[in-house]
Amino acid sequence: MDLRFPIGTLQVPEKVTLENIQEWLKEIETYTTRLRETVDSLSDEELSRKYRDGSWTVRELVHHIADSQLNMYQRLKLALTDENPTVPAFDQDKWAVLPDTKLPIESSIKMLEGINERIVSLGHSLSEEQLTRAFTHRDNGEITVATKVAKLAWHEEHHLAHIKIALSK
Repeated sequence: MDLRFPIGTLQVPEKVTLENIQEWLKEIETYTTRLRETVDSLSDEELSRKYRDGSWTVRELVHHIADSQLNMYQRLKLALTDENPTVPAFDQDKWAVLPDTKLPIESSIKMLEGINERIVSLGHSLSEEQLTRAFTHRDNGEITVATKVAKLAWHEEHHLAHIKIALSK
């Protein structure tokens, strides 16, 4: 197994359907419960574990998941409201060392609960036409709403797998 991608890389069907969206939304909707089950009772030592040499710690991963979901949610809303807006990248490594990542992980889990609730609500209202709306990422090019919803679900599962690997060591 490639520890960088324990669940594999993001795979998006060529033609995303509203049924695909609903499946991804179910994962997003249950994510914070599953994350809490994994991290709520961890000690500082356990929160400091890494899934591989040079990786982020469990604590850093939880904060990163919230930061990333926040950025992706904003991009999703921009794609739905603006005509193919250009969005900046965010330097996740620089975000990971800012002082707010020293807060207890509860702050990021609460943030995720709210963001994911909003993503799910928004996602349930999407039409087939809206799935093709897009934004342009400064580094990665054009990304559709359908692909962004897929990534929102995949990204959380990807890092939950990292956390479980770190805790199994």
